[in-house]
Amino acid sequence: MALLFDSLPYMLLFPAVWLLYQFIPDNRRWLVLLLASVSFYAALKAPLLVVAWALVVVVSYYCGLAIARQGDEPRKRRILWGGIAANFGVLCSIKYLRVIVEMWTPAPVAEARWSDLFVTLGVSYYTLQAVSYLADIYLETLEPERHFGRFALYLGFFPKMLQGPIERGGDLLPQLKSPYRCNYDNVRSGMLLFAWGLFKKVAVANRLAIYVTAVYRDVHGYGGITLMLATYLYAIQILADFSGYTDMALGVARMFNIRLTQNFNAPYLATSIADFWRRWHISFSRWILDYIFKPLQMEWRNWKNVGVAGALLVTFLFSGLWHGVSWNFVVWGLLHGLFLSASVFWKPWQTRMWEKIGLHNHPLRRLVQVLVTFNLVSFAWIFFRAGSLNDGFYVATHLFSGVGSYLVAVASHLGHLTQLKYLWDPILMEKGLRSFVLLTVSVMIMVLGNVLKKRIRIDHQPAWIRWPLYCTFLVALCYLSIYDDVGFVYFQF
Repeated sequence: MALLFDSLPYMLLFPAVWLLYQFIPDNRRWLVLLLASVSFYAALKAPLLVVAWALVVVVSYYCGLAIARQGDEPRKRRILWGGIAANFGVLCSIKYLRVIVEMWTPAPVAEARWSDLFVTLGVSYYTLQAVSYLADIYLETLEPERHFGRFALYLGFFPKMLQGPIERGGDLLPQLKSPYRCNYDNVRSGMLLFAWGLFKKVAVANRLAIYVTAVYRDVHGYGGITLMLATYLYAIQILADFSGYTDMALGVARMFNIRLTQNFNAPYLATSIADFWRRWHISFSRWILDYIFKPLQMEWRNWKNVGVAGALLVTFLFSGLWHGVSWNFVVWGLLHGLFLSASVFWKPWQTRMWEKIGLHNHPLRRLVQVLVTFNLVSFAWIFFRAGSLNDGFYVATHLFSGVGSYLVAVASHLGHLTQLKYLWDPILMEKGLRSFVLLTVSVMIMVLGNVLKKRIRIDHQPAWIRWPLYCTFLVALCYLSIYDDVGFVYFQF
């Protein structure tokens, strides 16, 4: 897997592709991107991945054309469901066959024999994209793409291939046909976005992974305060990791004048779980909303709130299973489904409660809602991260064990905390003060960068402001980065 986004080979690949792209006629530029995408996927050295992608491309292309020209509604529907079934058949074969094989094969043998064969990188994302393409053609909101090469590129465009965003045909296909002219602003902003995503991955997510992995690898060896801190750190890690990838993907695409879907919008500032899902993995959230929740809600509309709650539970059960065949993901999905289902009944009571205490429009209400939402999301992440369901339940039931006595000990020794190593150990997790300070600096830079990016728009400032900031950022990137073989969290899905 030599071409992962934070690797040197990838950073050499996309500039080379971009340079070649400048000298190719418009009617052949799609071919450059398609060849780059196939080469990128083939470099993962997992032949089944290329086969799976090719099958999804062929099935979706011809089913899309057949749906569009079919006048008979029952036949049209059968073609739609046939295409969906074929695509999900490919997904399940790649994603879940390894689980079945490993049930009948000793673990060490399975790991050695199947580790390269049953890699699942990217399959979930382009399969969902193919299904939405067929559904949109069936609903007559999209015309089928008749150029096979451009359609293959739509499903396999290399910046978004492994981890999304999940693009709709109406958004991406027209951009792949647009005449290209090199745009300096797009190149500059694309490079900055890529660098920012790289920082979030190698300087923030990778540093956080050191602490999180140490705890979640052996949860029974740690106490409440450490489990709690590791859980909060994982919430930040998965955001930095996933949004870092998205920024890098968006940055590379922008250099080719292609605008991919923005996948994150400050999700930990959400005021409810529903608001969280409008801000987190936005392209996936919209997919499950449009193609699972809304049809179920319409089907069960006579049940009113009960029907809405049921549709939410089923939708987020699918979300959990989409991430993998594991009870951990099922519990994670059901937790979010329960949070959202409960809010259907709780929301009117909540509004009346805030009005009764006179804080309906007070800033304190928003602060409380943000804190409650963040803690609910972080609690659900426990099962997402834990190595087993048993580990997940252990962490969930031991978050507060010994916390009271620890806080009493801290309060009793405020004057000489620096001399009491045993009070620092639960926080430092045996990684040392220097490592923890560097981690804190990295997280603060990420938070500050997000604020500055929205408040003062650095790219709109004069050169005498921009370039010192760029240089400072590059120094921080070089000094704070960790290039261990951590991998991207969402590559496993």
